[in-house]
Amino acid sequence: MVVLSSLATTCALCIDRKRFRREFASLDETLYEVFPYLAVIGTVLMFKGVVHEPSVQFSRALNWDITAEIYAIEGLFVAYVQDLTPEVLVPVFSGFYMFGFTYLLIAPILVYFLTSTVRPLKELLVAYSLNYLVGITFYTLFVAYGPRLYLGSRVEGSMYALFPETQTLTQAVSANTNVFPSLHASLSIIVLLFAWQTRDRHSRWLAIASVVATSVVLSTMILGIHWLTDVVAGVVLAVVCVLGADRIVSAIDGGEHRSAFDHETDGATSTRSDD
Repeated sequence: MVVLSSLATTCALCIDRKRFRREFASLDETLYEVFPYLAVIGTVLMFKGVVHEPSVQFSRALNWDITAEIYAIEGLFVAYVQDLTPEVLVPVFSGFYMFGFTYLLIAPILVYFLTSTVRPLKELLVAYSLNYLVGITFYTLFVAYGPRLYLGSRVEGSMYALFPETQTLTQAVSANTNVFPSLHASLSIIVLLFAWQTRDRHSRWLAIASVVATSVVLSTMILGIHWLTDVVAGVVLAVVCVLGADRIVSAIDGGEHRSAFDHETDGATSTRSDD
């Protein structure tokens, strides 16, 4: 309910009603154009679910544990972050980690689809797919335990202490050795990069995405789930996936490559649809 109400509010704030009514008739054409990309991300997510258990078993059998190396790089950084975070904010960041992250992945798909911003939507779906495929590969090859497990009492698993039921949910989709890189961080940064690309058309969405993405990234460390190293690796992965998505979509549809930090240009960037 939290995610659904947030999505509805975002659509109301970020989509110009007149423009939406004008383009509503073409939504079926938009769906037809992006359907192959939706099929790809759907297939990747199904593949992720199917290989989850075998991947965890193979990873533990291979036992390339890099946790000690991560700790050698950054030491007690996450512990210091927790020490500096007021206790009253822990439930807030827990909410961002669990619900804000889900909202952040879905919201840009709706915003771009409902405003016929087709190129960014295609690239976003490809970037998601690349991100998950790379994540599956790393999680299969490497064992890495998060700070709350490796550092014991020095780092608290705050979210699981406050909301024990969340541990059951997260264990269903991820193992406790799947922390490098942080996919919460990488996917959040992917969304933020696309929000930056489309800032002329969706300035309000950029503001919302900036707050939520930043909060999700910070929550991964504040809650003791990821190391700073995981987050940095996730940011690098996000940039690579966005650049790769641009090249892939350009190769399929034709068109020029552009930087992940360029404006989105499809002939309508001078019009702010959410102002």
